[in-house]
Amino acid sequence: MKYLTRSYTTLSLLACLAIPSLSMAEGAYLEITLDIEEKNRPAAGSVYSKYKAPFLGNIAGAQSKELLIRDEDVQVLHGFETTEQAQAYLKSTIFTQDVVRELGPLLKSDPEIRIYQSH
Repeated sequence: MKYLTRSYTTLSLLACLAIPSLSMAEGAYLEITLDIEEKNRPAAGSVYSKYKAPFLGNIAGAQSKELLIRDEDVQVLHGFETTEQAQAYLKSTIFTQDVVRELGPLLKSDPEIRIYQSH
């Protein structure tokens, strides 16, 4: 009986590790890396600030939006409920007609866009 109890406990632990439970937060992140000269970063920060609230209030599945600044680049990290919602945002009017239009002149090169799934 002791062996069966230990085996059951081990299997339960392995199942919890291998199969995401409903209590574990799942989501997605859209990471956009922007090559922007230091002199243009305040303008890029203004674009970020201008569209943060509309993003969080109007984009399906939007959960968070953070501006990350490094010496070599600027990143905007968007949190979503699903990867499909992250992909849909890239086709949305707010992104294609507003954000891209305003950030475009500030970019030194095309942005790097990555979508990650979290578990």
